[in-house]
Amino acid sequence: MSTARKVVVITGASQGIGEGLVRGFLDGDYQVVANSRSIKPSTSPDVLTIAGDIADPAVADRIIEEAVKKFGRVDTLVNNAGIFISKPFTEYTATDFTNILSVNLHGFFHISQRAIRQMLTQGSGHVVNITTTLVNQPVKGVPSVLASLTKGGLDAATRSLAIEYADKQIRVNAVAPGVIKTPMHAPETHAALAGLHPLGRMGEIPEIVDAVLYLESATFVTGETLHVDGGAHAGHW
Repeated sequence: MSTARKVVVITGASQGIGEGLVRGFLDGDYQVVANSRSIKPSTSPDVLTIAGDIADPAVADRIIEEAVKKFGRVDTLVNNAGIFISKPFTEYTATDFTNILSVNLHGFFHISQRAIRQMLTQGSGHVVNITTTLVNQPVKGVPSVLASLTKGGLDAATRSLAIEYADKQIRVNAVAPGVIKTPMHAPETHAALAGLHPLGRMGEIPEIVDAVLYLESATFVTGETLHVDGGAHAGHW
């Protein structure tokens, strides 16, 4: 069991931004604990994959317990797992509501609570929450009230936790992406999605990874929401 290298836990790690985060932290010489419902075992000695629903408290327990058992510590948690469903408010179903709250809020709560407990025993740590620029700058053509309800909650919790744990040397920050070019967006939608950003393009996965890694290295930054959204949060254009 090695305690010399830093260890990061990443949720929603099997594809898209999560998969990019795994690669980015490995390139930074971290040991990685990667979780998603469908994640496959890894052959890398520096990656521990744990499949399961992050909204399940037992899965959160297992992630932190196995991280400490294999790697000795948890230095960073990236709460990347999330669900986004865009519908007019009156068309959301009870199932939509339950599913989004389950992953976006319950998942955040269970794993963050357990990770911070571990960080307290170590005397330091860092939590990064992936939110959305829609929290602060809704778009008329993109109904997103459940994203605002849940990811907006994470945005507020970021500052609350940052203040609560600053004297324990545990930092808490957030990254608020715009629309990022991932497999969830069909190529035929890219032109329209690019138009949602003042810079006139979609974001790329490495740009979100770079933002998270910046916050990881910026040891005097806590309680910050870093917008990586092509200027969308700045206002209408």
